[in-house]
Amino acid sequence: MILNDKQIFIVEDNMKNRVIFQVVLSQYGAQVCFEKSGHEALYRLQTLPHADVIILDLMLPNGQSGYDIFDQIRKLPNYDDVPIVAVSSTDPSEAIQLTRMKGFAGFISKPIDSQQFPRQIAAIIDGEKIWLGR
Repeated sequence: MILNDKQIFIVEDNMKNRVIFQVVLSQYGAQVCFEKSGHEALYRLQTLPHADVIILDLMLPNGQSGYDIFDQIRKLPNYDDVPIVAVSSTDPSEAIQLTRMKGFAGFISKPIDSQQFPRQIAAIIDGEKIWLGR
């Protein structure tokens, strides 16, 4: 399985999306952890031994932005070089440019393609950059 034993941490506030990500990624062997807000995610990351990739929504509750959470994750010593990919319904014509400039490892538009998504995440873990708008 292409994600066998990979630890994937996801920051996503939408329950439906969390379920879809869990089902799709688990089928390919991934271990998945979730948080629904940026503040909870920052706390949780500090308690985890590691993550192979972080999937980050750009539009979070309580006025939080995925861009701000990205900056805060990068300040955590164990996560300063872990690939972070934005998976968002934000307009890709703007978001791709902003995420590239910020240093994200990629951008994938929602809704995800459940057949391609695990392969895209595996590629990002392997060091590739993925920039997919709709």
